[in-house]
Amino acid sequence: MARPPRPQLLLHVLLFLSLTLLRMGSVAAAAEGDREEEEGARALLALLQRVQSEALRALGPRDFDPKLYVDLPLAPGADRAAAEAALASVNTREEMEAYLARYFAPAGSDLLAADPPDFEPEPRGFLPRVGGGEARAWALEVHALWRDLARRVAPAVAAGPDRHTLLPLPGRVVVPGARFREVYYWDSYWVVRGLLVSKMYETAKDIVLNLVYLVEEYGFVLNGARSYYTNRSQPPLLSSMVLELYTATGDLGLVRRAFPSLLKEHSFWVSELHNVEIMDNDGCVHNLSRYQAMWNKPRPESATIDEELASKLNSIVAKEKLYHQIASAAETGWDFSSRWMSDPPDMTTLVTTFIIPVDLNTFICKMERDIAVFAELIGEKATAEIFSGASKARHTAIETILWNSEMEQWLDYWLPLDGNQGVYKWESKSQNRNIFASNFVPLWLNAHNSGLVPFLDEAKSVRVMRSLQTSGLVYPAGIATSVSNTGQQWDFPNGWAPLQHLIVEGLLNSGSTEAKKFAENIATRWVRTNYAAYKSTGAMHEKYDVEACGKSGGGGEYKPQTGFGWSNGVLLSFLEEFGWSQDKEIGCP
Repeated sequence: MARPPRPQLLLHVLLFLSLTLLRMGSVAAAAEGDREEEEGARALLALLQRVQSEALRALGPRDFDPKLYVDLPLAPGADRAAAEAALASVNTREEMEAYLARYFAPAGSDLLAADPPDFEPEPRGFLPRVGGGEARAWALEVHALWRDLARRVAPAVAAGPDRHTLLPLPGRVVVPGARFREVYYWDSYWVVRGLLVSKMYETAKDIVLNLVYLVEEYGFVLNGARSYYTNRSQPPLLSSMVLELYTATGDLGLVRRAFPSLLKEHSFWVSELHNVEIMDNDGCVHNLSRYQAMWNKPRPESATIDEELASKLNSIVAKEKLYHQIASAAETGWDFSSRWMSDPPDMTTLVTTFIIPVDLNTFICKMERDIAVFAELIGEKATAEIFSGASKARHTAIETILWNSEMEQWLDYWLPLDGNQGVYKWESKSQNRNIFASNFVPLWLNAHNSGLVPFLDEAKSVRVMRSLQTSGLVYPAGIATSVSNTGQQWDFPNGWAPLQHLIVEGLLNSGSTEAKKFAENIATRWVRTNYAAYKSTGAMHEKYDVEACGKSGGGGEYKPQTGFGWSNGVLLSFLEEFGWSQDKEIGCP
């Protein structure tokens, strides 16, 4: 006969059931709270887009920056519903200015200045090969700009996410500068490179962990830390940041912390959304990736611009296709360029998602190499073998599908515009033979083979260098982005710090003495134009006009910006790599 349950056991069972029900109730309540916050954040963004549109009408197009309005947080005590109701009665400039002052706090006010604790005015070991005089004095001024660009997210953002488009981040941030008030993905790689030159290891680690947090929250690194950027990413360089930090500090804990997020990010970039299969002439199928935003509406930060462009089209379907291509072009980091247009400079002919980009696949190949190295470091041998194989396969795909032996360059590959064919058949005519700086970005893998087989041998690197020298891209102040002057900012005559750095690092590590000299020549041109522009304007610039030394760049959908995170990082990296003797002229020749 079974013994009756003991009262003590019954008490434990009842207590367990009570705690389980309580926990389930707490989880359900938390989930409901998250849903309410998400709905509130969407409602705020919808309101801010209406504010943006009404502000353009009331204030006029002169000096109008649409991004300003979607960066506005609700003012303390202001009610979103009241702001929505009040907007209907705003008509004049005076009414709009009064409305904004009543219901919203200034853009950027939800990011607070944050003096980095690891900043020193002149760190020990800083630029040992840069002598005294003007060059060193200027380098120290640029180093000091990290303090101006350092921020932390205000506690109010996490406490009330439905009152901000800014996303909460756990650590200190370094912003690009000016209108770019938030963290951006691929900018952060060159910020980290510069911070490592400045011996600011903890700040660099914070930046990386913020990006890891975004992967944990969203499954990929967002374009930037705003709610309106959750529909797309940017060129994937998180693994490169982790590797740079590990190389500088030996922080294996960081590698372990970031490793699951790197696997998750890789899955995102090789998913069905981005992956394309192309069969070569020998019947071998290769996998490469493309950009593709998860969006077919106007970009909130540029909605008035996108809507005006789409007004040239007649149907809703055509407009949605254009919005999708615009957002996908923004994911490339090259927003915008003739590189993504079938009939430049007509922006309505953007076909970004039909293009297999050279640089994106270079970055993913590097990511796969990095993950293989990290897996070895933490004892994940099977994973290391998988990713070593993946990087070799992508290397082969880049050389088979994108390499053009006649031009000695890697060329973007264009897919047919008439729809998905499943596995595409490679055709030589589908390579885009127009000249872009991205055609030379695979050289960068020379500098970052992660202990594996070098990407290029010396002879091929030299041939690519000669192709660059005769490409029409090399100018007195650096490498131009393209040879086409379309008025877009990622075209001629603009040169951008990341492109200089990627190509220079590749040439420098090619094994060729001649290529090393050419790399230093390009870096010298870039340093001088940065210096001359800084001396004439008092600022570092987002981009530069490579036609003349000391001239900042222009074009595109917004005014030229200063600050500037990646320009500072590349400058400091060049000075650390090449030095600058005291008798070497720093000004324009």
